Amino acid sequence: MKKAYVFPGQGAQFVGMGKDMYDNSPIAKKYFDAANDILGYPITETMFSGTEEALKETRITQPAIFLHSVIKIFMAEDHFDPFAVAGHSLGELSALVANQSLSFENGLRLVQQRAEAMQKACELDESTMAAIVGLDDDIIENICNNINDIVVAANYNCPGQLVISGSVSGVNQAVEALKEAGAKRALILPVRGAFHSPLMKPAEDELKTAIENTHFSDPICPVYQNVTAQAETSPKVIQQNLITQLTAPVKWTQTMHNMMNDGVEMFIEAGGSGKVIRGFIKRVDRKFPTDAL
Repeated sequence: MKKAYVFPGQGAQFVGMGKDMYDNSPIAKKYFDAANDILGYPITETMFSGTEEALKETRITQPAIFLHSVIKIFMAEDHFDPFAVAGHSLGELSALVANQSLSFENGLRLVQQRAEAMQKACELDESTMAAIVGLDDDIIENICNNINDIVVAANYNCPGQLVISGSVSGVNQAVEALKEAGAKRALILPVRGAFHSPLMKPAEDELKTAIENTHFSDPICPVYQNVTAQAETSPKVIQQNLITQLTAPVKWTQTMHNMMNDGVEMFIEAGGSGKVIRGFIKRVDRKFPTDAL
C-alpha cells in the first residue's frame, strides 16, 4: 500500500507530549537529549511537565511539535517506507527530516530560527488570524481582497474551512463581512501573529539566509510542499519553496487532492494528537484510510 506520512503544525501540542516516548524508547531518549544540547536549553522539561500556557509560546511550540513528529518517525524506522510526505506549515520541516532532505540537527536548528524569527515578526505589528467555516474559498478570497487593510487567505485546511491572517483591524473587518456573507462560523483564533501573510516578511527575510546556508540532500521520496501543493524532489526547489512558505498560503486542501490523485492510498499522521490532519483528510475524501503513529 502506498503510504503518505503527514505532519501537523502549530496547535498540535499538548501537555506531557513525548514523555512516554522518552521513558520507554532508548531511540527517543537519545534524540530528545540531543535536542536539549542543540537548542541550548532543556525543552524536554516544558514538553514533559510544562503548562499549557508555556507550550503555546511560539519559540517552544514549534521545536516541541517538530521533535514529537520526527522522533516518532525514528522510532518507526524499521517499518517506515513512505511513498510521499507532506507537512502543514511548521510540519513541512518535520516532513523534510522524514524524507531525509534535512538532517535531524539541521532541521531542528531551522525550526528554532523559524520560531524566533516569527516571534519577532509578531511583536512588530498587532496581528491575528481567524478560522472561517462554511463558505467557498473564492468568496473568502474576494472579501479579503476588498478589505482596505492587510488580510489574506492563509491556510486552506479542508473543504469548508479556511483560515485568514492579517492585521487585527483587517481580520476583524473581514470576519464581520464574512458573517454577513453567510459563514457558519468566523472565529478569531488565540494567536498573536499573522502567519502566512505579508506581515511575516521580516521573518522570511531573516530565515532566508539560514535556509540558504543549510545543506539539503536528495530525498528518499517526494515532499508535497505548502507553497505549490506539488510533489518536489529537487533540493534547490525544496529550499526555495521553504523560504517562500512563511508569507505564502498553506495549500493543504490542494495538497491532499494532489496526493490522492498521484496514487497515495493511505495517510499516516506523525506527531501531536494524531487527529488534526486526519480530520482535514476525512473532509477532503472520506474513503481514504488514515492512521496515526
